[in-house]
Amino acid sequence: MRNITAIVAAVVAFVCTALLGFVVIPYLRKLKFGQTILEIGPKWHESKKGTPTMGGIMIILGVLVSLVCAFGQSAISGSDFASELKSPFNLSVFISGMVMALGMGAIGFFDDYIKVLKKRNLGLTAKQKTFLQLLVSALYLMALALCGVKTTNIPFIGDINITNGAGLIFWPIALMFVYGFTNAVNLTDGLDGLASSVTLVGSCALMLICGYFGIGHGNVTAAALAGACAGFIVWNSKPAKVFMGDTGSMFLGGMMVAISFATGRPIILLLVGIVYLTEAFSVMLQVAYYKKTKKRIFKMAPIHHHFEMCGWSEERVVLVFSLITLSASIIAIFLTVFGK
Repeated sequence: MRNITAIVAAVVAFVCTALLGFVVIPYLRKLKFGQTILEIGPKWHESKKGTPTMGGIMIILGVLVSLVCAFGQSAISGSDFASELKSPFNLSVFISGMVMALGMGAIGFFDDYIKVLKKRNLGLTAKQKTFLQLLVSALYLMALALCGVKTTNIPFIGDINITNGAGLIFWPIALMFVYGFTNAVNLTDGLDGLASSVTLVGSCALMLICGYFGIGHGNVTAAALAGACAGFIVWNSKPAKVFMGDTGSMFLGGMMVAISFATGRPIILLLVGIVYLTEAFSVMLQVAYYKKTKKRIFKMAPIHHHFEMCGWSEERVVLVFSLITLSASIIAIFLTVFGK
């Protein structure tokens, strides 16, 4: 029955997100919530100027509606999702993860709104965004600690106690982990269908891992996220009819982090989210190298723009990056299954 509930979540999320496009996109056009394009970006991206942004609202609503429907189906059938949430611990982990993801999405929403309102590509200042993201990240980790998270699992090593001694270093690392991955997903959202496609593959991997370990709430949440991403791709594949904006990308980042923590082994996101990491490190390397030498390693960062500059089509970048995510996800699944 666990698999049926996950299927319900995925299907409802897909249908809901896809159908919302018929309502949300015209409404965003009416409000003139169009995307502004960086002047330093690829010149051929100028044609995307004015495409409605903040479409991440569709993903958020799709996930929330699907989780409500999945909970109802699970409560009727008596499957793992609803029964697990009767446990205070599981309920706390689930709710704190969703609140964190929604909090990240809210930060992205305000960032997008300022961009649209002032007709510029910069919304919240870097300091404002960093402060808010770190605050949400810290509150999320505090919630996990208070609800009784005491260990983290590392494949082939086992459970590590994170409540005392050297294990306490987990928490500051986790803070940068949550903050870093949320921003990394945001950086990945630069081509039509890229962030949604990569996250679709990654969330499917997390769904399988949660299913294998019998983590019903994680399994269903990951399925809902995968379905919502698939529904959004209907409108976001090239040529995109809508962009997710920071509203969507930061919500996706928060969701991927929350589900990875729900597995009890968030370290697997280093593999499942290998594309996110690569995008983030390409920016960091580019900035550091340029400051030191006044030269560039990549033709443009994040790295997906480098491949564009090398002549790759957007579709090719999306396909290759999705296949990389698939390959790394298979390795992650192997490590978690055989490294118990």
